[in-house]
Amino acid sequence: QVQLVESGGGLVQAGGSLRLSCAASGRTSSSVAMGWFRQAPGKEREVVAAISWRGGSTDYADSVKGRFTVSRDNAKNTVYLQMSSLKPEDTAGYYCTARRVRLMGVRPIDYPYWGQGTQVTVSS
Repeated sequence: QVQLVESGGGLVQAGGSLRLSCAASGRTSSSVAMGWFRQAPGKEREVVAAISWRGGSTDYADSVKGRFTVSRDNAKNTVYLQMSSLKPEDTAGYYCTARRVRLMGVRPIDYPYWGQGTQVTVSS
């Protein structure tokens, strides 16, 4: 099992920045790819960013490319999502995910492990 705990969400004005963190524990000694998803009220859960087990490969939703950056520090078992130039449409619950394979996926079904989420609210 892999346990995930997100932090760093909050309220920010449009154009501002936030950094989300996700601390992983449990069976993290093997290769673990990780991702960030978000879900706004009334909308489906969507991938935001994903990163391979060593961080050599990343992927982003078109809506966040150039604004968000995913990274990881395996020594700390932590993955980050740096969000800049935030827009009101980025408002959502953000979820950290993990799967015990090297390469990341982009679908919710690709990830068996999920954090409880952290809320990001961007005011206009």
